[in-house]
Formats: sequence, structure tokens, C-alpha cells
Amino acid sequence: MNQDYIIPDNWSIIEEGFEQDLVKSSESLFSIGNGAMGQRANFEEHYSGKTFQGSYIGGIYYPDKTKVGWWKNGYPEYFAKVLNAPNWIGINIEINGENLDLAKCVAVKNFRRELNMKEGWYHRSFTATLQNGTEIEVQVRRFLSIDLDEVGVINYEITALNQAAKIVFKPYLDAGVHNEDANWEEKFWEPLDVKNNGNEAYVTARTFKTHFTATTFMQNTILVDGISVNASPFNVASSNETIEFSYEVSISKNQSATIQKIGGYTVSMNHENTQIAAQKAIAAALKIGYDKLLENQIKAWAKIWEMSDITIDGDVKAQQGIRFNIFQLNQTYLGKDSRLNIGPKGFTGEKYGGSTYWDTEAYCIPFYMATKDQQVARNLLTYRYNQLDKAIENASKLGFKNGAALYPMVTMNGEECHNEWEITFEEIHRNGAIAFAIFNYYRFTGDYSYIPEKGLEVLIGIARFWHQRATYSTHKNQFVILGVTGPNEYENNVNNNFYTNYIAKWCIDYTVEQINKIEKEYTSDYTRILNKVKLSQSEINHWKEVADNMYFPYSEEHDVYLQQDGFLDKELVKVSDLDKSQRPINQKWSWDRILRSPYIKQADTLQGFYFFEDHFSKAQLEKHFDFYEPFTVHESSLSPCVHSIQAAGLGRMEQAYTFYLRTSRLDLDDYNKEVHEGLHITSMAGTWMSIVEGFGGMRVKNSTLHFEPKIPTQWKGYSFKINFRNQVLEVSVRPNETKLSLEGDKEIIVFVNGKEILVEPNSLVTV
Repeated sequence: MNQDYIIPDNWSIIEEGFEQDLVKSSESLFSIGNGAMGQRANFEEHYSGKTFQGSYIGGIYYPDKTKVGWWKNGYPEYFAKVLNAPNWIGINIEINGENLDLAKCVAVKNFRRELNMKEGWYHRSFTATLQNGTEIEVQVRRFLSIDLDEVGVINYEITALNQAAKIVFKPYLDAGVHNEDANWEEKFWEPLDVKNNGNEAYVTARTFKTHFTATTFMQNTILVDGISVNASPFNVASSNETIEFSYEVSISKNQSATIQKIGGYTVSMNHENTQIAAQKAIAAALKIGYDKLLENQIKAWAKIWEMSDITIDGDVKAQQGIRFNIFQLNQTYLGKDSRLNIGPKGFTGEKYGGSTYWDTEAYCIPFYMATKDQQVARNLLTYRYNQLDKAIENASKLGFKNGAALYPMVTMNGEECHNEWEITFEEIHRNGAIAFAIFNYYRFTGDYSYIPEKGLEVLIGIARFWHQRATYSTHKNQFVILGVTGPNEYENNVNNNFYTNYIAKWCIDYTVEQINKIEKEYTSDYTRILNKVKLSQSEINHWKEVADNMYFPYSEEHDVYLQQDGFLDKELVKVSDLDKSQRPINQKWSWDRILRSPYIKQADTLQGFYFFEDHFSKAQLEKHFDFYEPFTVHESSLSPCVHSIQAAGLGRMEQAYTFYLRTSRLDLDDYNKEVHEGLHITSMAGTWMSIVEGFGGMRVKNSTLHFEPKIPTQWKGYSFKINFRNQVLEVSVRPNETKLSLEGDKEIIVFVNGKEILVEPNSLVTV
């Protein structure tokens, strides 16, 4: 049974009623971020119940020593972790001599949380009766500024309901934090300095090993009935890693006392002196003021939604799901800094280390290409180019040479830092996603300049890897790729994974095609690159020999490509015949049993059909979909979206809709029973793809947009915008009607259900 406590709403995530067993799940679901930092929705006041405290800063990580029983050559020395950053949101509260703690109150009523996605703020309210009999009402609003992305703001208001109250606000900063998933239970922050000045305080700490310095700061203002009072802390308590102010406010019955706390981080990635930068951040926020900061936040999110929103009519849960996914993607990454990337959990938890996976190239780039300026997607490509030397180094550690590049499965700085051998050594298909993203970027944006400037060097390194990784089989008289893990991680150390072999061949062919194009059209770049990488025609010919003679396992009996050699040797029991008590199998079965089963974690062979749909007929897709989907348990967050797109392409709208709900509400309804660990950020881009590429049927073919729009029976219609070749095209789909409107100065030819439509600048076309 999935969880079902989030109230359906078009623009907000809402929880009503206080359930301690749901606190950690809600801390994930109500997380906030601004692209530079983020935090789980922890209570500001002390909470003695079960909680997962987490605040995170983009780009700040720690190399946690790999913990294994024995060492293997080429094994990563560490698993990089995004660090739980010093806590700035904390405000301990004492009311008439008793600490406010929702886990210990006599009664908690009218508890409500709201994450307003339209305006970018988080609000919590409740009434509580303390053990001393005092009744209070609390209203808390918190947001992380989009404009001042080092700054967050809290407005914490307490109203005395049944008697006068003496309230002591105790805002604090705490660098004595730890990560829940630390291998060695060690702390990652070394305290350097604690300072305070009036109502401002600063705690500066440095990470061990990586030596990132961060100053965590706060400034506090006290108000009574909304009017600022000239309050100073009557007590300052500090240690070498914490500081706490105490403010005392006496209010009568029905009066309210408020603390407005400005906080955040300044880091050495961006500043030479982080303390001075923190002082400037506070000054900038104070100059604007709380009300204007909130107003600016609302305006900033309105601008984001103007381009990225998808509207769905007639299905509130579907609408809430897609907006939640789009909102979290924008909270995680806004494209301002090419040093940053997108971790699978974003700023909502610690699982996967907050590192970069192939998810970015395979799933996220389409969203950012189509909803933002193309520079944002280009920054994501530049991130990989800047780490090409590390990718070459990673490959050399495994015995590859001559500039062969193996991009890491998991990384912060370009080094491989994943500590599971079946992923680290064998899930090499990630290289293909890097190359595919370069191809995908050009076909959608029309910006070819990236390839001669940077992309071709990446492609050459990847092609060299595939050439060296393939083995010539005298038995098959073809090239094979042995000992791999495909996208389906429920199969390890297999031979000739179809998807891996296919994308390896495609990478080589695409690289050769780009070399020839650049030789003819970008002569100076061609000379520069070939001299740099020492590439010869003889080497290219050897690549082509591998690509032209690649082996793909195939079943004549079933007329399908096999996921890998030996797939048909398994006991082919379909998921529908599996006892429901055995699900999810990754929590019920031993790994040995999973590996021997036919069950597929996520799209594998079908991932190839998704990427390279133009290479296969619709009949082939249908045959492969019907063969593999019945064995797919969808226990990867990346699985339902691909299947939704393909089901829609096959006209199976009910099945497509079911998969869409699963991907869009994966976290809201906690399908995988793990939302307390954090959200599935990168799979959220797949939700966007499910609508735009699935129901919208959007494809780019021969530099032209194609739409084959479809309407799920549960919907009355839907609409979205895409930024295609720097022209904004709005698509609105209703039963038997499609409207296209163009914002720009160039006409665009599109195909809708096979019919060619000329969309002129600033025009509206109805089909």
C-alpha cells in the first residue's frame, strides 16, 4: 500500500494532521532549495522524535574513505559525499519556562504544512498545548532566496492563546553536524572560528581533506504584533563550533511574538574571505527587508514557471505530480554554475552521495534544454568536458591507454568514487549517455559550436574506450563486450548486454561522423584537436572495424534482441505471477536470487529503443515492449518514465497513464517505500519527458519538431512550452484539437500527426 496523506492540490503540497511516523517522509517531501543550497524540512525548534536533519551546499563534498574487506586494482579510494552542512535554521524556544517540543506536547492540533510551489516558500502551522498548560499558535514561513542564493529567511511567529507568555527565542548556528551515512561515523567539518556582533553571528568551518571553507551566518530581528522591537540577546552561549543567542519577549494573551532569522552560507568556492562575504550577504538581505525578499521570491518563481509549467486539466493528482517534479528540478539546478550538477537526491537527502550520475545526460538535459536558455544545458555538457582529463585517468587505472576515457559512474570532481564493483568496473554504458547528450543537445538547440570547441575531444576519448573495451571473438567472428552491467542493475557481470553493445557501436559511428564534418567545415578546430589527441586515420579505421562488426544477441524464436547472452536460460516467470508479498524484491530477496531471476530493475533493451527510436520500427518496439515489460519490476525510479513514453507511442494510453502516475507521484505516494531518505530528483525529469515526449509525442527529426499528441482519458487537456532553437513554442492539446503558438522572430515548421504546419512568428495555429 502506497502512502496517501498528501492532499491533492494544483499548486501546493499539503499535509494536515501531525503524525510522528510521517515526520521523516515529510522532511523530504517539503524540502526547499535554490540551486546553490537546499535543506530538508526539519523543524526549526527542537524535536526529540525521529528526524533526519539535513542542509546541503552545492559543490561541497568530502572523500569518505572506501570501506571494503579487500582491495582490487583500480578500485576507487573513496566514496564522495555531499556533506550535511552546518545548521543555520535552528531556533530553540522556551515558553513560560518549558521547551517547545512537538514530540512532548500534551496536544498538537491543526497541524498543517504547505509547500507553495507557485511562489517558492514553505509554511508550517499548528496549535499546541505544552505540559505547563500554555496554549500557543505557531506560524512559520521559510524560503531560500532565488535572487540572493546564499541567503535563506525564516519568519517564526508565536501567538499566546490562553494566557500571557514569556517567550525565549534561542536562535543558533551549529557546525557540529554529522552525516547519517558516514562510513566511519566521523565528522567532516573542522571548526575554525565563531564570532558575533550585535544580532549577527558567524561560524566558520572547513572540511577535512577537501578544505572547503564555509561561513554559516545568522541575523535576528524580534517583532511584537508585527512591529520590530529593539531587542538584543540577553545571553550569548558559544563553543568552538556553535553559537546561540537568547532573546526574551513577554506578550499578553492573544498577542504574538516573532523572530525573523536571516541565515545561509558563504563558501570558499566563491569568496576569498567567507566571513566578509557573509557580512555582505546579511547587509544585502537587511536592505531589502523580509517583505520585499518574499515578494522578490514570488516574482522569481513566476518567471521560472512562465517557461517550465505544464498544465493538466481534469486530473488534480496528475497536475500536482508534474508541478512537484518540475519544482524540485528547478530547486536543485538552475544552471548558473557549470561547476555544479544534479545529484539523484538533490538537496533532499544523502543517499547516492549527492554525486553526478549518468542520469544527468540521459534524463535531465532534455528538460533543461527545452525549458531554459540553451546555455544551461551547455553548462551541463561543459561540466563533463572540464573533467575529461579525469575520465582519461579513470580509464588508465583500469588498464586502458592512448587517451581512452571512461567517465565515472559517480563523481564530484571527475574521479570515480563509487564503491560497488559491479557498478564501478562494469556499468560502462554511462560513457554512451555522455556522447548521446552531445548529439541530443545539437539536434534540439541547433548549436553545433559546442562540438568543435569541446565535444569532439570527449567523443574521441569515448570512442577510444569502446574500441579497446571490445574483444574480437573468433567463435562469433564478431566483436563482443564482456563482463558488464547494463542499465538493469539486477544483472551483473554479463556478456553482450544489448544496450551496451548498441550504444558502443553508435558512439563510434557518431564520433567518426563528427570528425569528418569538422574536417570539412571547421578546419582550424580539426587541426587543433587532432594534434592535441594524436589521432590518425589508421586508428579511426580500427574503430570502424569494431563498430561495423559488433555482435548483438538475438532470439530467432522470440524475434527480439536479447538483453544479454543467456537471458533465455532463466526461469521466465512474469512479474504478474510473482507473489506480491515478495515485492519489492530488492528488499525481500538475497542478491544471489535477484541475479538468477529474469526480473528487470529498469528499462534496459528498451532504453536503447528509447534513445534510438528512429533505428527501429514501431512493430519492433511493440514486440520488444511486450517481451520485456512483463519481466520489469520498475524498482528503479528511472524506469516508469521510459515505459510511459513507449506505451504512449504504441497507443496504449491506459498503460502510459499508469506509468505516468507512478513516475510523477513516485515520492508523493512513496511507491518504493524510501522517501524518508530523500527525493528522486533526476527521475523527475523523466516525468516531464513522459508528458512532452510521451503524450505530446514530441520528437526532433531532421532538425524539425514532430508532434503526435494524445490525450489520456482522465484528462480534459494539457499544455506546455518548449524552447526549440531559441524560439518558444507553446503547445496546447485538447481532444481533437491542438494549438501551437510561437514566440520569436523566426518561423518554425512542425509536424503534427504527420501534417506539416508552418508556425509564423507570434502566431497561433489550430490543428
